[in-house]
Amino acid sequence: MSTEVSNQPPIAWRYCGSQIKLWRTEAGVGREALAKEAGYDYEYVKSMENGRRRPTLRLLQIADQVCGAGGKLVAAQEYLRPERFPARAQEFVAVEKEAIAVHSYEPLLIPGLLQTGEYARALIGESLPPLDDETVEERVAARLERQESLTRRKSVVFTFVIYEAALRTGVGGPEVMRRQLRHISEVAALRNVSIQVLLAGRGYGVALNGPIVLLETADHDYYAFAEGQETSALYADPDKVSALTQAHGMIRMHALSIGDSAAFIGKVAEGL
Repeated sequence: MSTEVSNQPPIAWRYCGSQIKLWRTEAGVGREALAKEAGYDYEYVKSMENGRRRPTLRLLQIADQVCGAGGKLVAAQEYLRPERFPARAQEFVAVEKEAIAVHSYEPLLIPGLLQTGEYARALIGESLPPLDDETVEERVAARLERQESLTRRKSVVFTFVIYEAALRTGVGGPEVMRRQLRHISEVAALRNVSIQVLLAGRGYGVALNGPIVLLETADHDYYAFAEGQETSALYADPDKVSALTQAHGMIRMHALSIGDSAAFIGKVAEGL
């Protein structure tokens, strides 16, 4: 199984945008007039009508009013709520939620299950193409909710290997990173969590190929998740899972011990 990224805007955006345009045209309301009434730029309204941007609640309300739609356009808001996770990650998140063991390796970023809210917000807020504020906040909230499994599901084993570069990327600035590293140290104290650091220059043959997450379910089904800039895949094929498990094992073998990792993270935090 795998998840591929679609460059096409969500169908709900496109359908709702076309409905706004149809109602506006039927009512004889120009796009410029609608934009002025809503307090938006002409091109911004155009992009929403063409489905390139998610139509805002304000535009739906104003269009509904000036076009006499009788609530039909406002009703579309229910279908325009931001996706809590990117499409390519939804399948992975569903399996992760039921997993009894999660083994993660991240080369450049702090793993999502370990991120603070401000780190996640800084990271998601810099997504390209840019996300609107509502989507950013929805995805930050969803990421933080995922982390509840660390404390709520104490029988689940979580292991993390973090490449040194991820500790030094500076996401959100020095203060955000300092608090982020301290948060990692706090999470590391949980009995079902282990965190190790892979120093720069170690295991680089596999360490630089991208993040890996290995998952085991209660039925002892095994999955491997690999992610790139534009693509990601959740593998169930035994050969694929085996290959990524071996890569993860090699990475972990080169990582610092849990104790040395904790000391190293503390040292990096002090230096920020």
